[in-house]
Amino acid sequence: MTGGCMQCGKALTFNEVGAYKKFINRGSTSFLCKTCLSAKLGVTVERIDEKIEQFRAQGCTLFV
Repeated sequence: MTGGCMQCGKALTFNEVGAYKKFINRGSTSFLCKTCLSAKLGVTVERIDEKIEQFRAQGCTLFV
């Protein structure tokens, strides 16, 4: 899918890519894992998971 997290190199999940696109930039071609993204946004990983579930329930196609 991608080359991994642009900060730590961790392999990324589909939802991590979707979260980066949703919260940062939909047109991005490089991404952060949930841990690095949560640090960048100043929120917990759990909060990102909650938002992913919320957006998925609304039918957002960035998440599976």
